[in-house]
Amino acid sequence: MLSKEREWFKVDGASSEAIEKLKAICGIQLPTEYLDLLRYSNGGEGPIPVNPFNFCLDSAETVTNNLTEKTFEEFFPGFLVIGGSGGGELIALDLRNLTKKQVVALDATNSDIDESRMLIAETFTDFLDLIGKEEA
Repeated sequence: MLSKEREWFKVDGASSEAIEKLKAICGIQLPTEYLDLLRYSNGGEGPIPVNPFNFCLDSAETVTNNLTEKTFEEFFPGFLVIGGSGGGELIALDLRNLTKKQVVALDATNSDIDESRMLIAETFTDFLDLIGKEEA
């Protein structure tokens, strides 16, 4: 999944049950690479070489709970929050265009999506390539 050269605080991977529950609650096809990351490390943390420069991956159970509780729906509809930066930004999949599913950062203190949204990667595959790498 992530090579040994990458800086990543790994935890045990998600169970099949946790992944299946997340998929059922989400109701859309999630990027395979995202689900594979959860199977590898159900949570964890590491640098990314672009703003916001850190990624704290939420566990499958946390994402499922946030969906069930509609934690982010009021202020960030159309986004699936998958983690944060550890410094005030949420990291999410932008599901408003289901064919792209860009990875973005959202300023958790600013509910104006146009002001808050910052593109990190065009696809989750591109995002995965950033995880564990320091700023150049």
